[in-house]
Amino acid sequence: MVTGYGRYLGTEIDEKWWKCFTKNGFFLRGNGEYWYDDKGFNFLRYLTKEPLTIPFSKGRSIEVGYWHGGRWAWGKPIVKLVWIHRGHLLSSGFTLASKKTDVLKIANELSQWISNPTFKQSLTSEIGRAGSFYHFESALSES
Repeated sequence: MVTGYGRYLGTEIDEKWWKCFTKNGFFLRGNGEYWYDDKGFNFLRYLTKEPLTIPFSKGRSIEVGYWHGGRWAWGKPIVKLVWIHRGHLLSSGFTLASKKTDVLKIANELSQWISNPTFKQSLTSEIGRAGSFYHFESALSES
């Protein structure tokens, strides 16, 4: 099991930054601790009792960028877990490390837990430039 500290930035619905997923405790942003194992990714915000849980069986892709849900993380890369819940495409954003190399390592590890990952990495440009991201996609999402 891998653990660390980070910040939850919210969950977008259907790739629309203005539509926030608010069920099951996903509406509160904040700092906390994360951990992941073969079952899923968990994030326990400080002063809460129940962690946010994203099962890897519902995962679709992992992305890394600088904006999420209308939020900017002061230049820290944001790991976005893209997953399916009750017919909706959700994207949950977290800052899990400050250094780009550490974030990409975490994103690569998370992508390995998604069902049937292809490790397809499409790179728009260098991660330091605006609008670029790394994208690790599951074979389930390809047609």
